[in-house]
Amino acid sequence: MRYQIRHAIVKYAADTILEDVNFEIHDHEKIAIIGRNGCGKTTLLKLISGEVEMANPDSDEECGIVMAGKQRIGYLRQISFEDSSITVEEEILKVFAPVFSCEKRMQELTEQMKTDTSEHLLKEYAALQAKMEALRGYTYRQDMETMFQRFGFALKDLQRPIGTFSGGQQTKVAFVKLLLSQPDIMLLDEPTNHLDMPTIEWLEGYLKNYPKAVVIVSHDRMFLDRVIDVTYEIEYHRIRRYPGNYTAFLRQKEEALAKQEKDYEAQQAEIKRLTDWIEKWKNTPTKVAATRSKRKVIEHMVLIEKPRKFDTKAFQGQFLPQTASYHDVLSVRGLQIGYDSVLSKVSFELHRMERIAVIGENGKGKSTLLKTLVGELPKLGGQFSFGTGVEWGYFDQQAAVAESQNPKMTIMEDFWEEYPTLKEVEVRSALGSFLFSGDDVYKELGQLSGGEKVRLALCKMFKRRPNLLILDEPTNHMDIVGKEALEQMLKSYTGTVLFVSHDRYFIKEIATGILDFQADKVQYYPCTYEEYLEQKQKEAQGLIGGNKTNAAGNSGKSRNVAGEAADNRNISQVGSQSNPPTLSDVFDKKTYYNPGKIISRLKQQLVKYEKMLGESEERLAELQMQQMDTALATDYEKLTELEQAIAAEQSNQESILDRLVETETELDEMQEKTV
Repeated sequence: MRYQIRHAIVKYAADTILEDVNFEIHDHEKIAIIGRNGCGKTTLLKLISGEVEMANPDSDEECGIVMAGKQRIGYLRQISFEDSSITVEEEILKVFAPVFSCEKRMQELTEQMKTDTSEHLLKEYAALQAKMEALRGYTYRQDMETMFQRFGFALKDLQRPIGTFSGGQQTKVAFVKLLLSQPDIMLLDEPTNHLDMPTIEWLEGYLKNYPKAVVIVSHDRMFLDRVIDVTYEIEYHRIRRYPGNYTAFLRQKEEALAKQEKDYEAQQAEIKRLTDWIEKWKNTPTKVAATRSKRKVIEHMVLIEKPRKFDTKAFQGQFLPQTASYHDVLSVRGLQIGYDSVLSKVSFELHRMERIAVIGENGKGKSTLLKTLVGELPKLGGQFSFGTGVEWGYFDQQAAVAESQNPKMTIMEDFWEEYPTLKEVEVRSALGSFLFSGDDVYKELGQLSGGEKVRLALCKMFKRRPNLLILDEPTNHMDIVGKEALEQMLKSYTGTVLFVSHDRYFIKEIATGILDFQADKVQYYPCTYEEYLEQKQKEAQGLIGGNKTNAAGNSGKSRNVAGEAADNRNISQVGSQSNPPTLSDVFDKKTYYNPGKIISRLKQQLVKYEKMLGESEERLAELQMQQMDTALATDYEKLTELEQAIAAEQSNQESILDRLVETETELDEMQEKTV
């Protein structure tokens, strides 16, 4: 065990943030801390890093923090560099101070050994060589440049002063420094924010194979599923440990709640039974001893806490467009976007009730496209046009979380300023659907968290009831429950959606089409995210040439390609196994009416199904073992292929089981008839 917190309490002023915290970090563990916004996740990271202290350090010998020796703890946070005038390279090289110190001493020893070959000098030199290897001192330059480029920088950026980079870029530089320092315990607070998909996928593989411990606060569900192996949830100020990733946590939590409810109800029923018995016989002389005994049973019971329902409070903004648009919502033809120069050239068609996700690497023009469409940036060439009856609403996450020009203005005042004709009850109703209720509406804008600012911006946009939503990173700063609520809202929305996102799970749930900003082109895929991944895999393998045009005229062809790919996948991945035969393949009751032979045939078929099921289970186990191979952590295409194969095999098993059950039922019926 590297690190342990026992029975800690954390307070801010008089408010208890965390109580009875028991937290452990073991070697190589990849730990997730999850929970609602404001529950204390970042506070727990600060407690681990030493920035926050326990409120009860001396209350009990069982309380405290213990470490296995000296642990180097690295914490990624929003920081400002001490000297913004130095270059990025100079800042990053600070990480390698131990390497330079070791290198300097080795040079000194080399000079000494020209005239002195003492054994102790040779031993010291050998020890320093081993230390250099452990510190990766011979490859630090290559490591730095590789890591730097992985985060979307060019090598020439190493020579730029830090102060010339944006806040998000400076956070990336801090991230590079942290990864290169390789701490014993790495603390990451929302590490995927501001990262594009390729970088997130690379980071998944890096952290999965990181040889030391990692503790992550994140709302990225797919990232959590792919990286972590232990989940801690904070709920109602308490923390609980669950083995496994996010999906495993959800299953275990459901099971634990069901068990607690069952145990609680059983105990309450027993207490009532004993209490009723006591009340009935308490005045009966012959029952005095028995009454006393039953009271003691109740007194010595370890009472089971009444289960609390999940903290699933989320905004409930359900709305319909004020007016419906026509079928053709947006036409984009050869649109050139950028600032001083052209970043990308875009062509696609958007139709009513479609939900297109705009994805790709940072810096390719995704947000620029949205800003051009809403008129914040001029087009550099080409054309675009909105269809008849289109009324759009635009959400810009950067503008939503930016510092307000009027930080003293309250939430209600800000909303009322945009909708001055509304009555107070209408304003409160609108804000209440986005979790601003009671005195919350009097909170000042300057006091709002990033998540609260996002909710307020969405609330104001949805109140206009547009029929086209243009959303730039709407899930940033949202917790998981908030993301799920937004997913349900958009799924039930009868308008059209064009959105930029790096949240793969959100894209998978929402998107009906993918606009992919690639290195050299922008390509439209009129299919779901999972079908898009399948098609990209085929393209990478050279099996298909990809969608050769971005125009809507070829969308049907692309859909067919995706569909055929899915069909081919189901055939190839399950192997040569055909669909299990039906009962009609076993016998035809109208023409074959020998009960004895029918029973014999059914028994033979039952044996066959059981064999098929066993073979399927072996194939599934083998696929799942391949999926757990750490060597595949960075091979996203292979992991996707395995996930598809597992799903296909599971479907095959279900089909076999259905036939098996059907055969067993028919066999039982036939045997009853022959008795």
